Amino acid sequence: MGSSRRPDGYSARVRHAFHVDLRGIVDLLSRHLYSSPRVYVRELLQNSVDAITARGIDGTAPAGIRIEPLEVTGDGSLRIHDTGIGLTEPQVHELLATIGNSAKRDALGFARHDFLGQFGIGLLSCFLVADEIEVITRHGDEETVVWRGHADGHYTVERGPARESPGTTVVLRARRDFEHWLGASTVTELARHYGALLPYEVRVGEERITEGDPPWRARHPSPDTRREALLEYGERLIGATPFDVIDLEVPEAGLSGAAFVLPYADRTGPGERASHRVYLKRMLLGDRVEKILPDWAFFVRCVIDTDELRPTASREHLYEDDLLDTTREALGAQLRAWLVRLAATSPPRLAAFLRVHHLGVMALALHDVEMLRIVDEWIDVETNEGRVALGDLRRRHRILHYTPTDEEFRRFASIAAAQGIGLVNGGYTYHAEILRRLHRLDPDLVVRRLDPDDLATRFDVLDSAAEFATREFLGIARATLGPRGCAPVLRSFSPASLPVLHLEGGDARLAADLRAAREEADGVWAELLEPSDPEASDPEANEGARPLLVFNHRNPLVARLTSTVDARVVELSVEALYGYAMLAGNRLLRPDDVAGVNRAFLGLVEHAVHPLR
Repeated sequence: MGSSRRPDGYSARVRHAFHVDLRGIVDLLSRHLYSSPRVYVRELLQNSVDAITARGIDGTAPAGIRIEPLEVTGDGSLRIHDTGIGLTEPQVHELLATIGNSAKRDALGFARHDFLGQFGIGLLSCFLVADEIEVITRHGDEETVVWRGHADGHYTVERGPARESPGTTVVLRARRDFEHWLGASTVTELARHYGALLPYEVRVGEERITEGDPPWRARHPSPDTRREALLEYGERLIGATPFDVIDLEVPEAGLSGAAFVLPYADRTGPGERASHRVYLKRMLLGDRVEKILPDWAFFVRCVIDTDELRPTASREHLYEDDLLDTTREALGAQLRAWLVRLAATSPPRLAAFLRVHHLGVMALALHDVEMLRIVDEWIDVETNEGRVALGDLRRRHRILHYTPTDEEFRRFASIAAAQGIGLVNGGYTYHAEILRRLHRLDPDLVVRRLDPDDLATRFDVLDSAAEFATREFLGIARATLGPRGCAPVLRSFSPASLPVLHLEGGDARLAADLRAAREEADGVWAELLEPSDPEASDPEANEGARPLLVFNHRNPLVARLTSTVDARVVELSVEALYGYAMLAGNRLLRPDDVAGVNRAFLGLVEHAVHPLR
């Protein structure tokens, strides 16, 4: 008889269950979810803490966890005992053998946020170090249940000898070559690392590894002694005495903790985020948890404990959700408030802080007006008048200019100073962005990027007599510089010690770059770079886009050169001064530029020694 079919043509639907390869799941956990086998200790502690939490809701049960490493048991196994609620046989099947199901809320009858575990996979981490997991558990007055899980994917359940009291014991027998993970030194180190702040007593053998309340919650005789204790804790955390400590509190996330201000410049590499120590219900989530603070807050390292933020499946990082966003904003506001208080109450300490962490404050100032005020008043920037606070500079200049690169600043600083222009080196991180935001503090202030053409308009034009006398010089200079795509101009400007200046506006820079690219390209690339408009390559038709070589008539050398009657000397001198101006401006010399400089140098030497013949 054939299978029945529905009117729509489909056969009857048959329900099947997925088959789970436990070995494959364990391999997935070890290679992709957990960073190391060491997390098995955390997962065992977590299960014990959850069990004690579930039993201790009424406050009548004892609370304690004891771990016996293989040196204590003597039979090659590790045992962890807790005084928790224990499990019934149905709960054993539901909680221990269902992968990916977090049934604590339903099976134990309490809200999920009461527990550390949320994903129903924690016990599987023990298969990273053991081939067999044995769970001996008793709930209330019920019989003791023994569950044994094996790495090949099967488990057994049986009734065992009665435990003296409710609770659970987990027994691990090490996989081959993994014995050291169950040894006393490793287990003690890992238990202290993950569980030092747990609210229940934890012992490894006879050694107690829990330390009591978190340092920021511990009671002290006075605020001063509390601060000293926190600074000592911070020194152990960051390896140096913190500059300061800031209390952190976000009630909606059940978060408390402390931020330690680094006494040194941040060592985080480019593209990396600062990381922090995070506890979840006093169990260590991780030492390198990112995205807790805003990106600009890289001048602190924080330690926090939270009850409400959600961990990722690996329980080594925090899950990105609206609550984490809200928490990050709240913590950023608390760090910002500390900076504002420091500026108002202790200017010398603020100055000391800014000497180390000005970048973090400037990053915050890009989004926060109060931080912009601190930057404006307290952070010195490089200008053509020396290192000056922006507030002082803008009180002297109602128009501020800046260069986008350090190279341009070096080229034009002295010239701008001589012209009375306030010039800021915008080549440093955040400087140009901060300058463009100053209108938030001073709406009438004008901030402009320096255009070299602005300098040329401030140079003094020669009088008509001087212009007439130098016309032959300019003619020779124009012919000499024409192949270089450059136009000569004669002006008077300060400082007089500068003989010549190479200026390029935006269009001229673009034209020069294209010309250089065409000269270096060949084949099809050269054709692609050819201008579509023939007039665009004609120097006379495109005079406005040509760089300028400005000769300074106040310079004694240039003044004598303009009256020289030897045309060959003028030609060689113009060629040499062009090379000097390009090198002084850190401009790249093309091959024909280098050849021209060499030719000018040798020609001038020959002219100088000629009378000696």
